[in-house]
Amino acid sequence: MTNSSAKHQKLSLDNLPDLLTVREVAELLRVSPLTVKRWGKRGKLPAIRINSRGDRRYRKEAVLYLLGIQPKEEG
Repeated sequence: MTNSSAKHQKLSLDNLPDLLTVREVAELLRVSPLTVKRWGKRGKLPAIRINSRGDRRYRKEAVLYLLGIQPKEEG
């Protein structure tokens, strides 16, 4: 089952995708997925809803901001 082990690689701040799942954000911030969803409802961490199920995705910049990390300026 190499596919599932590749999916569960540790996230690092250096290689974050632009949009993160609830589980990825929870892992990075060391909180439960339910906490991440609550923060979204309160506006602390705005979610983007995708697909017909309404799955949540979170912008990398918003998560880094919560961590107190400012995005690097390019150019």
